[in-house]
Order: sequence, then structure tokens, then C-alpha cells
Amino acid sequence: MNTILLHPSYFGPISQYVAIAKAKTIVFEDLDNYQKQTHRNRTNIYGANGLLTLNLPILHTKKGVKQLYRDVKIEHQFNTLQTHWKSLESAYRTSPYFEFYEDELAPLFEGKPEFILDFNYNCFEFITEALQMEIDYTKTNEYIAKPTDCLDYRYLSNPKDKTIGSNFDKYIQVFESKHGFIPNLSILDLLFNLGPNALNYLEQQKL
Repeated sequence: MNTILLHPSYFGPISQYVAIAKAKTIVFEDLDNYQKQTHRNRTNIYGANGLLTLNLPILHTKKGVKQLYRDVKIEHQFNTLQTHWKSLESAYRTSPYFEFYEDELAPLFEGKPEFILDFNYNCFEFITEALQMEIDYTKTNEYIAKPTDCLDYRYLSNPKDKTIGSNFDKYIQVFESKHGFIPNLSILDLLFNLGPNALNYLEQQKL
């Protein structure tokens, strides 16, 4: 079985892309209820002071009312995407490959996308193009709690599990000399530091 089930994420963690690099087919979960404090709306990067979480605020419904992931809208009142871009520039301007990708990446942070799910698909498409990955994917047409026809990797969107990716090989990070190596950051960390070699790294790791 080489079909995997994933949540579309905000420049998801390296572990998600390890799974993607090894899969033949991907199914993205579109029909679950939105959950806070996951990689659906947050990504972890390596800043000058260590781990830095970039969190996208969402428009909330009435208290106690659940939203489907596909219906969740981004709150743009505070121009958070533009702030996140400044954080990425500050963190990775001196990395080996930031300048190589910035012209294609910057427009994602300049607009005001309405739905977070659509924005996350744009993030995914940027990464797969940057890594030159040919990905065959579909989207769920119903929510299934325990699927039997694919590998359920939806748990990879949970940033609280620090064991995920702890076995991954180290690579050179911009501020590693200050704070040590930090595993399983946003795929952007890997891309900016390894560039075209990032795909080879992903293919060599084990979940």
C-alpha cells in the first residue's frame, strides 16, 4: 500500500514531505473538522533566537460551533502574512538558497487569500515545484475516521509530538552554532538550506 492520507498544511513539517517523497499517491483530507494548534495554520522555522512558530490567525465562529477545515477563513486584520514574510527573510536571508526561491515564494505572502485550505494547497504546490516532484493527489469526498485503503499520516500535522522526525539526519542550519540542530521544522527550512538536494534528503529519511 503506497497511498497516504495527509492534512494540507501551512508549509508543513519535513516529516510530511518525507511521507510524500515515498508515496505513489496522496489523498488530502478536506472534510474533517478544523483543529486548532496544528500545522493547518502554523509552521515552525529557525529564527535567530531558536524555534519560532508562525501562526496564521483564523476567523472564528460562535463559541462551541465547529467548522469544517475547508470553510475556515484567514483573519487578515493584522497583515499576518506580510509579517511572516519578514520573519522568513530575517531567519533565512543568509541561508544558501533563500535568494534562489524568494521571487516565486514572496507573492504567496503578498495577497489576502480567503480560505486557509486553499492557501495551504498553494504552499504545497510551491514546494513540489521547487523540489521538482511530480505528485499525483486527490482530495477526500467523505470523512473516514479509520481508513483501511491508505496509510493514515494525518497525525503528522500535530506539532506537539516531538518524537516525530527526531531520528532524521542532521543538516546545516543557519543558527545551528547558537542553538543546536532543530529537527522536523517547516519544509522551508530544509529547502533554504539544502536547495536542490532537499529531495534527496527526504528520500533517505525514515518515519
